[in-house]
Amino acid sequence: MYPRSIFWHRRDLRIHDNAGLYKALKSSNEVQPIFIFDRQILQFLPTNDQRILFIYREIEKLKTEYFKLGCDLKVYFGNPIELIPEIASTLNASAVFTNRDYEPYATERDSYLFNELESKCIKFIGSKDHVIFEKSEITKDDGKPYTVFTPYSKKWKAAMNDGCFNSYSSEKYSENLVQNSSKSELISLKSMGFESDQLVEFPSKDVKKDSIKKYAITRNFPSLNGTSKLGLHLRFGTISIRELGREALELNDTFLNELIWRDFYQMIIYWFPHSAKNSFKTQYDRIQWENNEEHFNAWCTGRTGYPIVDAGMRELNSTGFMHNRVRMIVASFLTKHLLLDWRLGEAYFAEKLLDFELSSNTGGWQWAAGCGCDAAPYFRVFNPTSQQEKFDKNFDYIKKWIPEFGTDKYPKPIIEHKFARDRVLARYKEALNSM
Repeated sequence: MYPRSIFWHRRDLRIHDNAGLYKALKSSNEVQPIFIFDRQILQFLPTNDQRILFIYREIEKLKTEYFKLGCDLKVYFGNPIELIPEIASTLNASAVFTNRDYEPYATERDSYLFNELESKCIKFIGSKDHVIFEKSEITKDDGKPYTVFTPYSKKWKAAMNDGCFNSYSSEKYSENLVQNSSKSELISLKSMGFESDQLVEFPSKDVKKDSIKKYAITRNFPSLNGTSKLGLHLRFGTISIRELGREALELNDTFLNELIWRDFYQMIIYWFPHSAKNSFKTQYDRIQWENNEEHFNAWCTGRTGYPIVDAGMRELNSTGFMHNRVRMIVASFLTKHLLLDWRLGEAYFAEKLLDFELSSNTGGWQWAAGCGCDAAPYFRVFNPTSQQEKFDKNFDYIKKWIPEFGTDKYPKPIIEHKFARDRVLARYKEALNSM
């Protein structure tokens, strides 16, 4: 047993079914929970970033939950590689527990902290909480990571057992939390450089069983409320992936596949960190992209003259959300029709999406551009008009987001489909044949 430990909340803003917190409580006499607003991340975000407001409100709730258990969640603002050793020393902790994160920044930070704490005889202990399977748990027979989804998903499903979805009852050991009769004041958003105005609606974290049951039928139609909208809560761990996995297993295999895609992309970015910024298939970095700022601005503002594309971008700009099917359409349009670098779109989504997840975002964009690990072939070019006819044939979604649709105020298409298709095929072929 560790006399005193720290549990560091990161992408797991909950007490219930928290693997790392459970492990810390079970193996320590006293556990002090903490959260750090990471200055290294926050310094690059706009002052009205709604995700920071979401996190802040969840931290307020988490702080209240801990106080009901007689404990005070301590919250800091700064650089974790400086703060964690300092906090551990101040609290005389012999171990720091946390849940693992697989993004390049996180793995580098955690590797540094492991060595730094080790030098001070303090253990740094990670747990698997953000995914169902991690690292070498799902690999090819030769131990190498999968880079194609279908065989990965088959191995993933074959590895399923009752244990992988089991809950961790952190509450069972709550008496091992450091007891504190007073609640410390939470650092203000303003002092960290952020505004507190809520500009968009945050989706509920309630699991809508009826939506999951119908998911395979409704998920492709953006005018329907056919997706779970749980991405934001999975991103910041306000719900448990194991809990959601159990629901998917019981209710809908198509929804379960989406959770497997999430694991898959998490592991792609873990095994292949270069894919966070560059094409997974490096030969695609030879493509000569266009440099047309006017086209990019038209795409960003939803004024391309292709209504399914424009509706999607306006939904994103207004709500911080975009329907999954439409994400594919707008990504294909940017990369294939406008021949603009996928990184531009990926960065725009990273700024705007409430449920932004680096691994899924880069994975999705590279899928659309053809340069990803298991991507659509480069010669597949979505026809936005055909997509609209198939998935929004009555223009319900389009009319919701484009009130001027069908009038002279709506712009003409900024590019012709056949021209765009011929151009992108020639440009890709030229780049890929130059090897």
